[in-house]
Amino acid sequence: MAATRFVEQLNVQIGNELSAHNQYLACAIHYDALTMPQMAAFFYAQALEERAHAMMMVQYLLDTDAEVAIPAVEAPVNQFEDVVAPVALALDQEKRVTEQVNGLLRIAREEFDFASEQFMQWFIKEQVEEVATMSDLLAVVKRNVDDVEDIEEYVAREQKGEGADPTAPREAGA
Repeated sequence: MAATRFVEQLNVQIGNELSAHNQYLACAIHYDALTMPQMAAFFYAQALEERAHAMMMVQYLLDTDAEVAIPAVEAPVNQFEDVVAPVALALDQEKRVTEQVNGLLRIAREEFDFASEQFMQWFIKEQVEEVATMSDLLAVVKRNVDDVEDIEEYVAREQKGEGADPTAPREAGA
């Protein structure tokens, strides 16, 4: 059974992941409206990935007979001043999620909740990748702010889906 403190914070994190889903959806819509299909597709995929993270957490709580309490989430930012702003926001969001994931791991360790600590390891690895991806994308977008075609070409070339990760935790409902 998962430690009570961990369960409480993991339920909060489910809300954080769903909030990230909504924010990435808003970013995707922004790029879709600008007729930037590669950036839109990238952020639509990111939104689905954040939802998947939330569902992995839900499944873990179900598997450990812990209570699942889906929290309310704030509305995302929907208006962006340019093509750079959504990526900058996304990088800040990924850095914040990294801190949250690290906090969950810390709680699991403090509570001697070894199963929950092991569960969080995949998310630690995932956040390294997410921060690196957004950091690289932000550099490219800033460098090509006046040439959206170069941004689109970069995303088409570099941000292809990697396929399913066989080490990823199971998603609820999948």
